[in-house]
Amino acid sequence: MENQEPADSSRKTKQFIISEELMAEGKWVKFEKTAYMDPTGKTSVFGMGPSVLFPALPSSVFRTNLKRQQREPYQKVTWETVKRTTRKGQSADGVTIIPVLQRTLHYECIVLVKQFRPPMGCYCLEFPAGLIDDNESPEAAALRELEEETGYKGDVAECSPAVSMDPGLSNCSTHIVTVTINGDEAENVRPKPKPEFVEVISLPKNDLMKRLEALVAEEHLTVDARVYSYALALKHANTKPFEVPFLKF
Repeated sequence: MENQEPADSSRKTKQFIISEELMAEGKWVKFEKTAYMDPTGKTSVFGMGPSVLFPALPSSVFRTNLKRQQREPYQKVTWETVKRTTRKGQSADGVTIIPVLQRTLHYECIVLVKQFRPPMGCYCLEFPAGLIDDNESPEAAALRELEEETGYKGDVAECSPAVSMDPGLSNCSTHIVTVTINGDEAENVRPKPKPEFVEVISLPKNDLMKRLEALVAEEHLTVDARVYSYALALKHANTKPFEVPFLKF
């Protein structure tokens, strides 16, 4: 790993995109090489020094480039980026739904879906999710996807702004939409999801982390990071306030 430290940190400024070159494209995603300006003076691509990336080039080339970098405040670097081909005018690519199932005399449950994910090569436990259609609001997309994947009908409690999903790899974004489900309503007593090759799993909200850990141990599932983060936040919210901190002085 070879990084050239900037000679003067005061010359740093906001980074920006220069160009995006299409490398390959499929039906759902495309692969691009994104060039951007890096004001730190790094002589690297993905953090690797040029002698590592291009060992066949003579060292004089790198010395010439380094001299030019010392004169110029910016260094052009590239990033390999994955993007969806489906985004048009939507505020985000899709929606991620946190469905809260509420029933009389029952603990609140979080409704999850289990499905096989080819990129992972295994079954994953996730929040219901899907893409936003043309001229569709995030709220409408969330209710539609929830019914399609789980059969449940609910009401939107809140909707987040567009948030990134894996910004080191992709520009994919999502709205996180919390939906409450009245489990006492007739249509939600025996929900009928559309056949999407997913299994619907409801877990008690007050014991979510332990139930997730049990499922992972029993079925060797991979838990989606959003689900795990949500469960971890619930665990911290329930336990941390009651813990007396021990501070070292």
